Amino acid sequence: MASVLPAFSFAALAALLLTGLRLPAQTPAGALPATQVIPSSVMLYPQSAPGSLGHSEQDKPRIYPFLPANRSTRASVLILPGGGYQHVALGHEGFQYAQWLNAQGVAAFVLDYRVAPYKYPFEIEDGRAAMLYIRSHAAAFNLDPDRIGVWGSSAGGHLAATLATQCSIGAAGNSGPTDTLSNVPCQPNFAILAYPVIGMEEQVTHPGSRTNLLGPDPDPALAHQLSAQFAVTASTPPTFLFATTGDPVVPVANSVGFYTALQKAGIAVEMHLYDYADHGCGLCGSIPELAGWPMLLRAWLEHHGLIPASAPPPPAPGPNMADWPSGIDGPGH
Repeated sequence: MASVLPAFSFAALAALLLTGLRLPAQTPAGALPATQVIPSSVMLYPQSAPGSLGHSEQDKPRIYPFLPANRSTRASVLILPGGGYQHVALGHEGFQYAQWLNAQGVAAFVLDYRVAPYKYPFEIEDGRAAMLYIRSHAAAFNLDPDRIGVWGSSAGGHLAATLATQCSIGAAGNSGPTDTLSNVPCQPNFAILAYPVIGMEEQVTHPGSRTNLLGPDPDPALAHQLSAQFAVTASTPPTFLFATTGDPVVPVANSVGFYTALQKAGIAVEMHLYDYADHGCGLCGSIPELAGWPMLLRAWLEHHGLIPASAPPPPAPGPNMADWPSGIDGPGH
C-alpha cells in the first residue's frame, strides 16, 4: 500500500543538511567539531497529527534526519530523548547522540515528540510513526530496513522499550499515516537504553513520567501493560542498557528488571551499571567516572554487526549541549 508520508530524495536530504541551523558546541580536542550543522526538521505527519489539541508548534511532532557525509554502515538509529514526558531533551540526549553516531558514519533520526498535556497513547503513536517513517523511506535514505534501531534515554527509554516490546499498543482506533503502513513493521531491530524508565507501576516508576503519560490516577491494568519488563517476548530485539546504581531520579531497578526479563526470554542483552549517582548525563563527557560508557556502546554495535570495526573511532564525548538548543521550536520545548 502506498505511503502518505512525505516522499524524500537524496537532493532533498542534501538540502536539509545545507540549510540547517549551526549550533555552537564547546568540545575538547579529539571530540566533535566546535560547530555542528543541525538539519531542518521534517514534520512527522503531513497534515494534522492524530489527536491534535491545536495547531501550534507544540502540536506538530517532527524528525531531524542526521545523515553523515561518509557512511560506514546502512544501519541507522531513531533517537528518543528523555524529559519525563513533560519536555524533550533535544540537545544532549538527541542532537548530541546523533552527532556522535554521524562521526562514526551512522545515520540517525532525532524525534521531537508530543508531551504533556498530551497523554497516552499519543507519545507512543509519535514513536511508532517515526519508526514507520524511517523504514518506509529506507530506500531513499540508503538504509537497511532490517537494521533500524532505537536509542532512548530516561522517559525516552520508556518510549524506546515500548517500541521494542509492543510497538502497536494504543494504535487501535487512531487515524493517521500509520494506518496506511500496516504492512511495514514498527518494531526496531535493536535497542539502546540509557538510564531508562521501564515500569509504570508505582513501586519502580519515575512518578513524573507516569503522571505525565497516564495522568494522576492511572488504571492499574494500563500501568502494568505499559511496563515493558512484562511485555518482553522471544521477538524482542537485542538490547544495550546503561545506568547508575544510585540514580536519584529513575530507580536502577528499571534497568535490572528489564535485563532480567530479556535474559529469561533468551534475548541478547548487555547491561553496564556504574557505582555512581547520576541521571540524565547523556554521553556523560563531563563526568570522568561515566564518560567511558559510549565506548562500550561502540563495542556492542560492532559485536552485533551494526557498525564495522573499520568505521571511524567514536569521538570523545564533550560537555553537554543545552537540553533545548536555542533557535528552534517544537512539541518538546
